[in-house]
Amino acid sequence: MFDNYIIIFINGEPFNCHQSMSIKDLLLYLNFNLDVIVVEYNKEIIDLSLYDSYFLKMNDAIEVITIVGGG
Repeated sequence: MFDNYIIIFINGEPFNCHQSMSIKDLLLYLNFNLDVIVVEYNKEIIDLSLYDSYFLKMNDAIEVITIVGGG
């Protein structure tokens, strides 16, 4: 029953997700605005254009940094 799910870590917190999800799928599922974030995937900064080509694996670590403007 749970064979299709994996555990990843988002900003240090465990999260269950479907094993076929890409980084883009995950971020959209979590309602992130892709235009104002930076994503670190297993300690590597990933370009926005590549989010849909990285598929999640068990124990992957994702850090999502929100860009805030102001002055």
